[in-house]
Amino acid sequence: MLRQLNINRLILAIILTGLSLIFGMAGFMGIEHYHPIDAFYMTVTTIATVGFGEIHPFSLAGRLFVSFYILYNLVVVAYLVSVMSSFIFDGELRKIYKMIRTDHEIKRFSGHVIVCGFGRNGRRAYQELRANGVRVVVIEMNQELMKRHSEGQTGEDYDGDGVAGGSIFTVFGDATADIVLQQAGVERASSLITTLPKDADNVFVALSARALNPRLRIIARASLKTSESKLLSAGADSVVMPDEIGGSHMANLVVRPEVIRFLDLISGLSADKLRLEEMTFEQLRRDLRGRSIRELDVRSVTGATIIGLRQAAGSLLVSPPVDYVPAPGDVLLLLGSEEQIETFEVRFRQL
Repeated sequence: MLRQLNINRLILAIILTGLSLIFGMAGFMGIEHYHPIDAFYMTVTTIATVGFGEIHPFSLAGRLFVSFYILYNLVVVAYLVSVMSSFIFDGELRKIYKMIRTDHEIKRFSGHVIVCGFGRNGRRAYQELRANGVRVVVIEMNQELMKRHSEGQTGEDYDGDGVAGGSIFTVFGDATADIVLQQAGVERASSLITTLPKDADNVFVALSARALNPRLRIIARASLKTSESKLLSAGADSVVMPDEIGGSHMANLVVRPEVIRFLDLISGLSADKLRLEEMTFEQLRRDLRGRSIRELDVRSVTGATIIGLRQAAGSLLVSPPVDYVPAPGDVLLLLGSEEQIETFEVRFRQL
């Protein structure tokens, strides 16, 4: 991460200063036959241009050497001062500190979600995940993109370098590189969403992430239908095609508008937002296990509705029979308002 902060300029300035010191000592020792300590003293006083005087008079060769050495150091010192000034006054040191702090915090993350790319799809995915309390790490190459986006945010306190108030953790780099994925904690992550503009890059991210974490759930964006099979072969669990979904959505607004409005309620695109939630059998309170859907009486207790049930074998029951008894491995699918779902969480979830 630090390589993204232009510290190469500082490293170069330090190297040039070190080389200048070595070159000066070698010159004074070779031309004027100074003792190493005297050579070091003369080198430092020459670089610093303090003019304390010569230890003994220079020869003609020594004067020429010192003349060119002073001219060389005027350039080196000017470059070093400009670099140090930018680091001190332009906030580079502050950025380095924040990046180190962010790097250390990401190393403590486990079970988080990684979002590759902060374009339209990536931003939307991030917002939905954060709204549901999920910890997210974003991978993005374009720092200017993050800065422009941060200037338009009102919900979080951004500081302009891609890190918002300690809550949005960003790794700047190429998501197709293993080292960048590792910096984002891919080995400890639960899921990864890749929304890069090029399908080939998303294939590469899926392939690399799957190799680094075989248990990772990977959701990939695709622009072309032909890329879907490649992404699935590369290790993606699900492939989403935004353009295809958008076109289908617009067509359905014509032929079945009320269905789409209802779906908008569920997806949060409408002002009156409904919430879909799921709960596994293992998350259900122990004293409620073994009861049928009728006996659970979720609707009367909370107002939420069980609209589906995914059985452990993989089959989906829509509006499951009221006499069905949830079994280990089953997943209940519920629909309700925020308040209804929160009531359900309190009354039915195992603490």
